[in-house]
Amino acid sequence: MEDPVTCEHADRCGGCPAIHLAYGEQLALKRGRVVQALARYPSLELVYADPVLAAESTTQYRTRAKLIVGPHGAVGLFAKGGGHDVVDVPRCRVLSPVVGRVVASVRTYETTAQSAGTHPPIAGLRAIDVRELTGGVAPRALLTLVVSRSSAGDLALLRTVGARLLAEIPELVGVAASLHDGDSPQVLGSETVLLAGAASAADRVGECAHVATFGSFVQAHRAQAVRIHELIAASLGIGKAPPPAQPPRVLDLYAGSGAIALALARRGADVTCVEAFGPAAARIEEAAAHNELRIRSIHSDVASALRTAPDQAGLWDAIVVNPPRRGVGPVARMGLARMRAPVIAYVSCDPDTLTRDLDHLARLGYRCASAQPLDMIPLSDEVETVAILRRAPPSAARVLYEDAQLLFVEKAPHEPMTPSKEHAGSLIERVQRLPNAQAAVPVTKLDVGTSGVVLFTKTPAGIAALDHAVNASATRHVYLVGTRGVTPTKGSIARGAAGPPSSVGDRPAQDDPAMQRARTKYRRLAIFAGHGVARVMPDGGRGHQIRRHFASIGHPVLGDDRHGHASTNRHFEEKYGLDRTFLHCVRVELDHPQTGVRLVVESALPGDLASVLDRAGGPGTLRLLEQKNALGRATSSVPPPPSGPMPARESQSTSDGRLLRADIVSEEDDPHD
Repeated sequence: MEDPVTCEHADRCGGCPAIHLAYGEQLALKRGRVVQALARYPSLELVYADPVLAAESTTQYRTRAKLIVGPHGAVGLFAKGGGHDVVDVPRCRVLSPVVGRVVASVRTYETTAQSAGTHPPIAGLRAIDVRELTGGVAPRALLTLVVSRSSAGDLALLRTVGARLLAEIPELVGVAASLHDGDSPQVLGSETVLLAGAASAADRVGECAHVATFGSFVQAHRAQAVRIHELIAASLGIGKAPPPAQPPRVLDLYAGSGAIALALARRGADVTCVEAFGPAAARIEEAAAHNELRIRSIHSDVASALRTAPDQAGLWDAIVVNPPRRGVGPVARMGLARMRAPVIAYVSCDPDTLTRDLDHLARLGYRCASAQPLDMIPLSDEVETVAILRRAPPSAARVLYEDAQLLFVEKAPHEPMTPSKEHAGSLIERVQRLPNAQAAVPVTKLDVGTSGVVLFTKTPAGIAALDHAVNASATRHVYLVGTRGVTPTKGSIARGAAGPPSSVGDRPAQDDPAMQRARTKYRRLAIFAGHGVARVMPDGGRGHQIRRHFASIGHPVLGDDRHGHASTNRHFEEKYGLDRTFLHCVRVELDHPQTGVRLVVESALPGDLASVLDRAGGPGTLRLLEQKNALGRATSSVPPPPSGPMPARESQSTSDGRLLRADIVSEEDDPHD
């Protein structure tokens, strides 16, 4: 087993958290991340994560580096343990030689400017982005200076600095400024301005040359990127002999500089690329012409491209997606399903957002056939995965409890109750494919972005009795909700109540006749990353009641795109992969309308929300919620009659229906006190 790599900055720098491990242990750690992410979703329980493909070089491999610039000319990464202390990392072990030399030159420039005053420092410099180029005789580089838009001042001065850097650093072929507005968690800003030198330059990955631009995507490890191209081509059957009569038609989404497209086109595919970053999209066809390959490029974000092209359904033999860390957005996932391509190759740099997307795609008609992890960033805990998806029947609705009349199922996120033009598939369609449920209709409903327990009746004739049971005073719906900021320990939010608030945290909701006499009671259970998790019990059942009530007290539900906080939602999506409302119906309690037996049906917290809590708050948050019986279990408390079908999992009650599990609600949480 290879000995661990040593580095003078390892005790402080957070860039290589696995550097203390032998290489074999690093690979095991990376595969473990993929296995753990897959295990969060029942729909992915049969997906096997192959052993991680090792990198031949674990040092001096990184051909692109985004580094933070701190005080006194420090250029490096944030220190371990959080915070914003920048650790200067001269002689970094992972940077390629040319990238390392450019970084060292920028460090010297800034240090000299601040200490000797011989030249102006770079105003508002936040970070740098250095990209190696291997398209020429010797490796060269592009340098992007990330500067605060408010501090950049006159661009003429920045151009003077860029020209000086270009003259002093022999490896550079171009310098640009990326203007950052300060409210985005991403390193690069929203606008790029050329300062000096070339706006683009030739680069090469494997056998194909492409055109690199400032800010365009490229894999960190050039040799491992070639292996990804080979894996995709083999999985899609591209390049096999004899060649097909017609070249396979491939749609390449999130194409970046077009490296994957060029590799597939070189093997005989006819490729169409979609890329949102304009400078990169403009150069893809230029590179294709240079290589005499069949490639077309579309400058568009992926969601818009798929939303506006329903007539392309069935056009593609394969689709490749290589999204950023936040994964494929829900609108784009539904667009993918509408394309009906036989196979999808999904390249991911984040196991959590990958498995979140694979779970959704399983409901939309794509089964993950294989998952091959690669070590793209040695010495870290990051892992790349190539997942191959093939068309298959949509995954069945998960049954929580069933008898001759009632059917409790688990609603997934991004799933409407009934068919709509905006969404691919619906819960009622999946339920009606279950045995003996062809006529089932919903009795309770959840918003598209909300997950959890939903009650159906197998025949419409039984809906009146169930409506009465659902609206009875003894019926209780319990939700787990993530809130922006930390709410009071407990409270209620109500309309139509006279007098001052009656308990800690009470506050009337926003004025709306539809919310009259609606009441929402909550208890905060945990705090994570400065935000809260609450157990919530609404009384009144008005539209969007929980979301509107929590917004009215200044603690909107995380991920709520209608009543929520936009910048917080964007932060949670970018950093933690939350792409929907953090709202889950974890439990429903009601008296059976025929037998009078108390039914308690639970739905386990879904994998995407569990992942958010784990990433933002650490495993301690999930353990705390589990100790409070807050996470739910895919089970029911009462067994069906002997002649009826069994619930999804083993019953947890006695023969007379007495509940064995402790109630999740204490006396202080009683909604009737």
